[in-house]
Amino acid sequence: MLLELSGVTIPTFDQKCVILNDVSFGIKEGSIHAIVGPNGSGKSTLAYTIMGLGDYKALNGKIYFDGIDITNLNITERARLGITLTWQEPARIDGLSVYKYVSLGMKDKSKIKEKVFEVLKIVNLEPERYYNRIIDKSLSGGERKRVELAAAIAMNPRLIILDEPDSGLDFIVLEDFMNIFDNIKKLNMTILLITHREDIGMVADYGTLLWRGNHIITDEFPRVMLRYCAKAGLKAFCKRTLFKNGAVCFDDDYIDRIFREENLS
Repeated sequence: MLLELSGVTIPTFDQKCVILNDVSFGIKEGSIHAIVGPNGSGKSTLAYTIMGLGDYKALNGKIYFDGIDITNLNITERARLGITLTWQEPARIDGLSVYKYVSLGMKDKSKIKEKVFEVLKIVNLEPERYYNRIIDKSLSGGERKRVELAAAIAMNPRLIILDEPDSGLDFIVLEDFMNIFDNIKKLNMTILLITHREDIGMVADYGTLLWRGNHIITDEFPRVMLRYCAKAGLKAFCKRTLFKNGAVCFDDDYIDRIFREENLS
């Protein structure tokens, strides 16, 4: 496991309630691991906690990265170990060129232009067209997200946390993003994907379901998605959208059994 959480509990800012309750699971190196769950289940809180943002500190539990206890490390120390995060909303970095922004976090400053071109290609932006573009209102939301993702990739992280990269994207752009995930994986980077869309998660190898701050299941992604559908009462959606006419197919009897078990729990 590249990343392991053991009994992580995150309180609200007033310490009166918990956002995440005794969460434990692991993320395999080289995988795409999706965190799914309804709004308010603690998905983004989990991402910020792993990254080590100041306001998100574990009340209990431990976080390990490549066997190292990082529970008490700050965001800079975690970044040095190879963890990075892209935000749900693209950063407001107007005025910089795409080239300048993407190159800022590069550790190796040799052949910068060549490397910027490489990461722009990974996120499906034509280098010659974009590297001199100024980041401003002329860039669409999808283009901004790609630029931010390129900057994160340029840091050459071992774990890249994507906090709802699909938020606000139309279907055509979303399909393109799913291809980008595969491009990132080829770089031997591990992806932790936070998503509110069930269909985009199908690109993942594994998944974790959070429900009202509790860890429900970690398994191969289709099985996690089936549990999500069962808890949310989305049987028709599961049968129609996720598990038919694709690489993964559960028969109707198996799906019905999981839904019955969830209703009895």
